[in-house]
Amino acid sequence: MANSVNIARSAGIRGASHSLRRLLLFDLNMDNGVSPSLFPLHRCKTIHLVGIRFFYLKVFDCIQRKFEYAASLVRHAQGIHNVEGDKNYKAYMSSEYFDAHLTQLGWQQVDNLRKHVHSTGLVKKVDVVITSPLLRTMQTAVGVFGGEGYTDRMDILPLMVANAGNSGRAAISSLNSPPILAVEHCREHLGVHPCDKRRSISEYQCLFPAVDFSLIESDDDSLWKADVRETKEELAARGMNFMNWLFTRKEKEIAIVTHSGFLFHTLAAFGNDCHPLVKKEISSHFANCELRSMVIVDRSKVGSDSSSTNYPGKIPSGPDLPSDVADERNQEKDISLVGNS
Repeated sequence: MANSVNIARSAGIRGASHSLRRLLLFDLNMDNGVSPSLFPLHRCKTIHLVGIRFFYLKVFDCIQRKFEYAASLVRHAQGIHNVEGDKNYKAYMSSEYFDAHLTQLGWQQVDNLRKHVHSTGLVKKVDVVITSPLLRTMQTAVGVFGGEGYTDRMDILPLMVANAGNSGRAAISSLNSPPILAVEHCREHLGVHPCDKRRSISEYQCLFPAVDFSLIESDDDSLWKADVRETKEELAARGMNFMNWLFTRKEKEIAIVTHSGFLFHTLAAFGNDCHPLVKKEISSHFANCELRSMVIVDRSKVGSDSSSTNYPGKIPSGPDLPSDVADERNQEKDISLVGNS
């Protein structure tokens, strides 16, 4: 119970009731919690507590800290390498599948996910789409979150030109689309597999004119090595660095289009403070074009944003000593008098 009270006080809830303290019985590992926590969005609730104190909280079968953002994690749609690799693992080592593009089935998966994000209203909530700078992920990102069919205009660039990557698809507009940002840190397992090697950024800029490549420093792919495969531990560390980097962004609703290996090894680090079935839900392998909405909590306060909904109260100012705090002070005073008598 003492741990519950400490959590309540650290969250700014002074004088938490007995029932609320029972709700707070949860080990947040705050002493050594230097990495973010991640929870499925559908298992979370946002509550606004108004009264003597106003505080914004994220609930995950318990009360969490307030520093968080929502992330929609998407694995790219089916690529040509997925089809051949399913038949023969050695296909992943073939240069024939360099920077693999989507199959026609993959584009059907994109169309169906696009319908879903529009019907649920998710596309209107997303502040930015972050994508791995590989052909299949960028095709997925622009296909799902891009605007409608592109018509030639001098003032609007297309997100994707017609038939980019042998897609057989019409150009995709950037109009009424969230910004799409290419980031190296969320790439697939680096090295050895040609399907995970990217093209030059200058070539991509011709195919995806409205995608933002400004965070990528090297035109050529300097990260991929033909004879060195990134270890699982290195990939997981890169994934965690990426998650921490997200907290430096100002956006709160972020869609991330990336890869199976990156997602699996990154998410394996999360969910240890959850029920085993929730842990499994978080870290299981993604299907092609699967989307999972998550809440990521900044327990180490890597980010610096203040709350946009918290309200300080006492406007205008006046006495506001809570009765339970007055009781505690009175009890401490009585104890002190007894000790001095």
